[in-house]
Amino acid sequence: MTKLTLGSHPYLLGFEQLERLLERTAKSGNEGYPPFNIEQTSDWSYRITLAVAGFAEEDLAITVEDRQLVIRGRQREDGDGRIFLHRGIAARQFQRSFVIADGVEVGEAIMENGLLHVDLTRVQPEAVVQTIRIKKG
Repeated sequence: MTKLTLGSHPYLLGFEQLERLLERTAKSGNEGYPPFNIEQTSDWSYRITLAVAGFAEEDLAITVEDRQLVIRGRQREDGDGRIFLHRGIAARQFQRSFVIADGVEVGEAIMENGLLHVDLTRVQPEAVVQTIRIKKG
């Protein structure tokens, strides 16, 4: 018995990219920093919220790369000569990636109270009926 995949199923044509996307998402890992929430704010919109306490706006970068929303954070080292007796607050960098579907657009990003909110909107599809003409061979 052969294993059927999305790319090899006879009724699912053109879904090879979706299969690659699922594999890439599964391999992305389950790193836990920084913690985040994903909420549906309406039928057509979402909000991703990351806890980025200690990061300034200029320490964060948000990009869309190959249908992935990538959020990176890198804090600058404090070079003002402070001497720490204990340093329990780590200034570590991070990268979080979220795969976004075709038709989902990244909106604005808002920073408030140590939380970074990134809004996403799904573009409402138009109903399209296409008639294909049959040519004489």
